[in-house]
Amino acid sequence: MSIGYTEIILIVLVILLLFGAKRIPELARALGKAKKEFQKAKDEVETEVEEVSADDDPKKTEEKKES
Repeated sequence: MSIGYTEIILIVLVILLLFGAKRIPELARALGKAKKEFQKAKDEVETEVEEVSADDDPKKTEEKKES
């Protein structure tokens, strides 16, 4: 089940009617910023998880004790 060209055109027309042509660039910018912030937060969480899992790794703990 895929979306055809007719459905895409209909969706775009409805968006134009609801928001107007002037608001669409603002909405696109806001969505871009939100996506960037979400990606940044996701990367930070992944980094923290990797650091914590590296700290819990027994091999790395033994290497730190020997040093």
